[in-house]
Amino acid sequence: MNPIPRPEYPRPDFQRSCWLNLNGIWNFAFDDEDCGRSKQWYLQGTFDRSILVPFVYQSKSSGIHDTSYHPIQWYSRKFRTAVLDPESRQYLCFGAVDFRADIWINGQYIGHHSGGYTPFSFDFTDVLIFGEDNLLVVRSEDRVDCSQPRGKQYWKESNDRCWYTPSSGIWQTVWLEVRPVVHVTSLHITPDIDTSSARINISLSRQPRVHAECIIEIIKEKQLIQKIDFLMQAQSQELIIPIPEDDYIDETHYWSPESPTLYDIGISILHDKSTDHVISYFGMRKISIQNGIIMLNNKPLYQRLVLDQAYWEDTLLTAPTDEAYIKDIELIKAMGFNGVRLHQKIEDPRFYYWTDKLGLLVWAEMPSTYCFNSGASWNIINELRFFIERDRNHPSIICWVPLNESWGVRNIYANADQQKFAVAVYYLIKMLDSSRLVNTNDGWEQVTSDLCGIHDYIRDGERFTHIWKDLDTMLTGTTQGRMIYASNFSYENQPILVTEFGGIAFSSDIGGDNWGYSDSVDDESQFINRLKSLICAIREKREIQGFCYTQFTDIMQEVNGLLSIERKPKCALEKIKDIIQL
Repeated sequence: MNPIPRPEYPRPDFQRSCWLNLNGIWNFAFDDEDCGRSKQWYLQGTFDRSILVPFVYQSKSSGIHDTSYHPIQWYSRKFRTAVLDPESRQYLCFGAVDFRADIWINGQYIGHHSGGYTPFSFDFTDVLIFGEDNLLVVRSEDRVDCSQPRGKQYWKESNDRCWYTPSSGIWQTVWLEVRPVVHVTSLHITPDIDTSSARINISLSRQPRVHAECIIEIIKEKQLIQKIDFLMQAQSQELIIPIPEDDYIDETHYWSPESPTLYDIGISILHDKSTDHVISYFGMRKISIQNGIIMLNNKPLYQRLVLDQAYWEDTLLTAPTDEAYIKDIELIKAMGFNGVRLHQKIEDPRFYYWTDKLGLLVWAEMPSTYCFNSGASWNIINELRFFIERDRNHPSIICWVPLNESWGVRNIYANADQQKFAVAVYYLIKMLDSSRLVNTNDGWEQVTSDLCGIHDYIRDGERFTHIWKDLDTMLTGTTQGRMIYASNFSYENQPILVTEFGGIAFSSDIGGDNWGYSDSVDDESQFINRLKSLICAIREKREIQGFCYTQFTDIMQEVNGLLSIERKPKCALEKIKDIIQL
């Protein structure tokens, strides 16, 4: 029997002990004629093909590997669950299904979800047959619709430039989870290093019938450092918990890439005869701007980021294993980078878990739509708020990026409605999470933002130095033929970063359909010389507070990677590290 792919618990920062992984072989069918609902396929679930969940049908690892357009897919499988006490409820949970999903269990409609990158769950206890086979059926729909947040998933028949094969349907773990009737639905942890405390906000599934006892335990390095026991009479409760400093000289309790210290936290809710227990963690970390300087834990931070598209050759958007995340992070750190701009993708929570554990800064970015209308705007807002709700506790995430290079707001330079939308998104993020930076429209045609992120694929350092010599004039002008600021907006002393540059390809990789940003190099020596010239030019400009090199790996026809798609380095990692850390 084949092992279950991706067997680990899907969300380590919000973990329960009673769960069942549903990854593995499912029945599968295409529904190009959209007849499945009218023919009631959800009653039988006897489809003509098999697929390995959570890998999408376009991928090799799914067992299907069909990259042609099939807008509707059906999945089914059977499962069993044990008899539980009356105070418990069964939940069906999905990490992500791109883009729309309808769910049936035992022929009964359970619910619907729209949004290709964020999680959802349904209470299906009332249709469950305990101790017998239960039929789960999923209908997913993913059309070539540019009002959907697509990111790098191309909407045309063949891939082009830096857009790739789409990933349709189930692409993250599916699991069952047991929860009490009254259980924790959200946990927000906001550290405050200036007062040595953490603000904890707990929300429950419903108002307790009687008061619920809440026990919070905070553990560092297996030692209990705080325990709070109180009564919850409301559905939500906020409290501030002191976090003692364990060294009065060195700040060993702070989280940073060099010292990714984490605190474990356990939340127990005792209500009537039931108990809900959730395990999470947090880091004592502060990201801020002081007098135009980016600060991490009240010290200047120079960011050395690499653009990470997070694709794999055989599995596309889905990481093949949990170990694949660890390998990527270790390779990135081995090249001297202290962070990633996770580009055009809301990643699986396991990635953010490992960046927390191993110490890697993350810019968390929304996948773009490619048109501007009311549907696209609501899709962005809807998915963005669930993104922040799920991932706001990760200390590694220091910046939210809702828009990139005016994708989806193509006329933002002069279009007042598109400008208002972008500004509204900035303030929405600040309302949802005021503890992080926001880079509203990264690249050019920027509006209200905490940062000034500029994309510039200048070929070499000499040209970079010439173009960037008069920075004041440049900031009122253009980069790559696009205005750096939108009409009626201007630079206001935000920290400046070169958030895309480089893209140096090797001549041996160029040819046929392969694509790169700038003139290619012939060998490792030429690559190292050009990379060094660019990094030196950026570092010599004191106003620049960081950079993001394009990019970590090749993806399909785009061959700008420091590594191949198989994660094979194109030149010695030590040589890259020596330059990146100049």
